[in-house]
Amino acid sequence: QVQLVESGGGLVQAGGSLRLSCVASGRTFSRYAIGWFRQAPEKEREFVAAINWSGDRTYYTDSVKGQFTISRDNAKNTVYLQMNSLKPEDTAAYYCAATITTVPGVRFYEYHDWGQGTQVTVSS
Repeated sequence: QVQLVESGGGLVQAGGSLRLSCVASGRTFSRYAIGWFRQAPEKEREFVAAINWSGDRTYYTDSVKGQFTISRDNAKNTVYLQMNSLKPEDTAAYYCAATITTVPGVRFYEYHDWGQGTQVTVSS
């Protein structure tokens, strides 16, 4: 089990950037693949991006390819989500989640530990 805490959300104008951080507790952080999901009001939680345990494989949903970048620093127990050229439709609560699987999936039930979320609001 790993505890996750997200930060870095906030209010930004369209076209702006934010970097989200997901800090994990525990010495086994490097064993886990990490995913980012988001959930807008009255919508289902959706996959955004994921990164494998070593950081050499990344995965994105089509709508954020070229716009978001996921990375990790295992020495700091941290995964980042760099979000550029933000749009109002990116407004959502963003969650990071951990999975022990080698290849991180895109379904929320494949992840076993979740953070509390951080709100991102993009104004037009």
